[in-house]
Amino acid sequence: MRAAEIATVTRAMIELVGVSRRFGRDGPWAVRDVTLAVGRRELLAVLGESGSGKTTLVKMINRLVEPDGGAVRVDGKDVRAHDIVALRRTIGYVIQSAGLFPHRTVGENVGVVPRLLGWSPANVAARTDELLGLVGLPPAEYRDRYPDQLSGGQRQRAGVARALAARPEVLLLDEPFGALDPITRVALQGELRRLHDELELTTVMVTHDLIEALTLADRIAVMCGGELRQVGTPAELMTAPADAYVAKLMAMVRHQADALHGLGARGDAP
Repeated sequence: MRAAEIATVTRAMIELVGVSRRFGRDGPWAVRDVTLAVGRRELLAVLGESGSGKTTLVKMINRLVEPDGGAVRVDGKDVRAHDIVALRRTIGYVIQSAGLFPHRTVGENVGVVPRLLGWSPANVAARTDELLGLVGLPPAEYRDRYPDQLSGGQRQRAGVARALAARPEVLLLDEPFGALDPITRVALQGELRRLHDELELTTVMVTHDLIEALTLADRIAVMCGGELRQVGTPAELMTAPADAYVAKLMAMVRHQADALHGLGARGDAP
């Protein structure tokens, strides 16, 4: 779903209402009074520097972090009303290092949640092969390999497959491509967007990469110092930044674009 379609969303899939969290009774606020809605089938990037609160904010959705105040709802239901284990099994979650179990094969890793949910072995095997193919890891070649036999990009693909195994409607990603080389990162960004659209997911992705957020997301939520500074489409952030901090971020993007344009101009010079 792209920006023009977001306005047609009448019901949010994810709602965070006045959520706050601090670590330690007298510690600084990691997240402070944030209200944010994510539409069905929307890809939202949560953008910010290290320590901005973006990871804490997203972890509240699957209760890896509990808010000190406020409410989190998924599909209209307060997440605190769910059994915490059952909730996490219905929300796909991908971290930077993929988090695969090293002693299990790729196929076993992908099928772990369906097995826990009581799927039959035949259904687990079929779903595993389906997903490996979907993320570009031909099952006959990769299902019996172990994580240490994969490249970094292949491990991330397997991690995405595992997150999607139980057919979740919500996918959370925490810096999923941050440790990858630039070529692999760009390829996987395109694959993520394709999977998001094809599977009609609601996706929330934590990133500190400005270009990644601007090119992948339908909307971007900018965090700084635990506070939500602006939520908007990439075009809105570029043309109408809400404050000086957002304007500074967008100026950095323009500077990078100007520098690249300058390189091209020098290359054309006689």
